[in-house]
Amino acid sequence: MKGLLLLPLLLTLAFVLSLPYGVADSNTCSASVLQARRFFDQENSKLRERYHAEYSAAYAYNTNVTEDNRRAMIAVYAESAKQNKLLAEAVKAGEYDESEDAQIRRQARMLQDLGADALNASDYLELKNAISQMQSNYATTTVCSYTNRTDCSLTLEPHIQERLSNSRDPAELAWYWREWYDKAGTPMRENFATYVRLTRKAAHLNNYRSYADYWVHFYEDTDFERQLDATYKALLPFYRQIHGYVRYRLRQHYGPDVVPAEGNIPMHLLGNMWAQSWNDVIDLFTPYPEKPFVDVKSEMERQEYSVQKLFQLGDQFFQSLGMRALPPTFWNASVLERPLDREVICHASAWDFYQDSDVRIKMCTEVDTHYLYVVHHELGHIQYYLQYEQQPAVFRGAPNPGFHEAVGDVIALSVMSAKHLKSIGLTSNGRLDEKSRINELFKQALSKIVFLPFGYTMDKYRYAVFRNELDENQWNCGFWQMRSEFGGVEPPMMRTDTDFDPPAKYHIDADVEYLRYFAAHIFQFQFHKALCRLAGQYVPGDSRQTLDNCDIFGSKKAGEAFKTFLSAGNSKHWKEVLEELTGETEMDPAALLEYFDPLYQWLKLENSRLGVPLGWNETNKIPSSCCGAFST
Repeated sequence: MKGLLLLPLLLTLAFVLSLPYGVADSNTCSASVLQARRFFDQENSKLRERYHAEYSAAYAYNTNVTEDNRRAMIAVYAESAKQNKLLAEAVKAGEYDESEDAQIRRQARMLQDLGADALNASDYLELKNAISQMQSNYATTTVCSYTNRTDCSLTLEPHIQERLSNSRDPAELAWYWREWYDKAGTPMRENFATYVRLTRKAAHLNNYRSYADYWVHFYEDTDFERQLDATYKALLPFYRQIHGYVRYRLRQHYGPDVVPAEGNIPMHLLGNMWAQSWNDVIDLFTPYPEKPFVDVKSEMERQEYSVQKLFQLGDQFFQSLGMRALPPTFWNASVLERPLDREVICHASAWDFYQDSDVRIKMCTEVDTHYLYVVHHELGHIQYYLQYEQQPAVFRGAPNPGFHEAVGDVIALSVMSAKHLKSIGLTSNGRLDEKSRINELFKQALSKIVFLPFGYTMDKYRYAVFRNELDENQWNCGFWQMRSEFGGVEPPMMRTDTDFDPPAKYHIDADVEYLRYFAAHIFQFQFHKALCRLAGQYVPGDSRQTLDNCDIFGSKKAGEAFKTFLSAGNSKHWKEVLEELTGETEMDPAALLEYFDPLYQWLKLENSRLGVPLGWNETNKIPSSCCGAFST
């Protein structure tokens, strides 16, 4: 009799424990909750179909840039927008955002957040056309050769990037810089103005003061923008040491007529079109030139690596953690190298098609050190997709945009360690001496630390535009003033407001919120520290188990914690899943600063020894009538 009485209780308990997070603490017998779950189950199924159609059309366009594919993509998005509006109305009418069930409330809130879908049909089409035309221009821009001005077939990758990396002629570098910005940027001013006008309208329809506020709300923290500013300020002393040292060494190489002693660094000298990383010209300012870098590229060439091999290595890494193997659709449907028969958007991206583990990557991979890193970064997105695919469609995403970008990078931190490179046969030395360690940390800092003022500026600039804090006639000079103020870099020549340079960066054309990359550069080191500790690869204060030579490959314990983190998707607040993995609840640069601390200490001593001036003054490459300084 006692057993019979307990049976219903045990069955109920088993049912409750099987429910997604947030459900067990509500009244699971409530008729309204059961009805709401049925409603959201049905709508999530329809959402998966819509997302599948959207991403299929977008992938067709991205891998074959034609006008027909562009129009077909926009038509699919327009139809989906109509259905999303109807769904938002049904959610509002059902008052699901007042449900006693936490997961229902979260889904309801997210599904009523329409973004551009809130626009009327004609405005929506106008916005999507403006964005896709900017993307098409970016993808198809070619420039003229410096040495043969009649050859105007040079693409950003590989042609222009090769010259930025290898030329040491300031005039040639300035030529390619100007060609790109004049052709990829300036012609898109009208499309960008349309984009700003209509995103402002969409933000208001979603009850946000501006599109900037709409973007910030994805971080579910009213204080996040202040945290962004505080994080930038905390990292600035380290960046100023790198900036001062690099400027000093560039001045030694190019002379005082090209590089000022205390001013902004001319960005065309830094090996990257946007000066967002400087490691392609590291030969000009290596701390210890007599110590060769680990030459992964030549070793890959010697071993006859293929693009396929790079992706197989990444797949093996995730499987070593106990995660999923790449499914057959990945290998059959991805575009991993530049096709010769059509235009593609080569900017690397990972894709989730919301059906049957259909995940893909689109990128123009080459066999070199840079792409070894990028492959693992993009596969991080892919593994995230695979781990949370059991979630409802509305929760198939990261709990904040920075997490998705950080996941691949945290794996790449292990992959690029001397320890791991030795384990896969790409170097013979798994432990660096102190001089080699400073060289390698410096090389990483030229990517990781140097990126931060750039990443910070991309959205601080767009926030100012979206909030109407910049007059349209100062959109261009305001952009360069921010690049100067926050990062100490400037164009190689005068830029006026007849130029328009922001769309020369892909993410601005493509309406991609950029704070995610800044946040990811902080979060990845928090993730890395936690996973290294779990893998037994990091012990505070132990000079043999440091963060910069940690390799979590093969650690099932780290893998289990990471799988739990990834599989939650967007079903929980990011602070909750961050705390579960790291014990922390905020974006905190402490782990990043610990990782790079040996380099920071070295730079302070070296800059002091050399008498290197730190900081920079205002750029003189914009009109003096430009807006005043921007505050953080």
